[in-house]
Amino acid sequence: MTKAQKYLEALKTFDDWIIVSEWAIRVSELYPDLLEEANKQAEQQKNDTTGLRELAARISSRLSTGGFGTDVEIDESERPRKVRYVSEEFKKERIDQELAEDIEPLTRAERIKQDCKALSVTEEYRIAEFEAISRQLNRFFGLDFEVDHAMAILNPENPGKHHPDNLQILIKAHNGKKHKYNWQRFSIDDQIAYIEAVISLQTIVAPKFGIELEPKVLENLITRLREVF
Repeated sequence: MTKAQKYLEALKTFDDWIIVSEWAIRVSELYPDLLEEANKQAEQQKNDTTGLRELAARISSRLSTGGFGTDVEIDESERPRKVRYVSEEFKKERIDQELAEDIEPLTRAERIKQDCKALSVTEEYRIAEFEAISRQLNRFFGLDFEVDHAMAILNPENPGKHHPDNLQILIKAHNGKKHKYNWQRFSIDDQIAYIEAVISLQTIVAPKFGIELEPKVLENLITRLREVF
């Protein structure tokens, strides 16, 4: 068994994310020969180090150069970074999930196209207004509103329709978390309160971004929203 294989065998004993130092400790416990070798090399170093540190450094270096391939997943969002072993079963599940996610936009677009065939002119206008109001909120208030389907089009159990009665406006972060979940659609009063609350927070930081907020613009957009909601 190679050193890299021994490293991976040690990582397999963890069920969750770990940091490299924890990984190195487990390697030293399972493979004392590697620790002994690392201790000897540490003694030859000019800088103050230990065999355990040498093990951790080797693992870290191999991670940074992609030496573990797809067998190890790295979470760079924290410091120190975290890692976990990726089994073949997990790889297959991820491939299947990524494939489904890659195809989702096509499925969504096809369903929207199909639903659009049944829309009246007035309903088409209402949808266009939702989209226009969302764009103008973003333009004039420096935000990231999106038009959302309250009953998600890709919900696996009870998919919604592309219809103005199923539309609401959410900021991108909330819409992303909602994803395929179905929500009870906002009432018009709740929708307006939501938009005003988001803009109220933006008011605090707007001067720092050089954004000039105009209350009259919001008032006009809210009036338009009432008409088509």
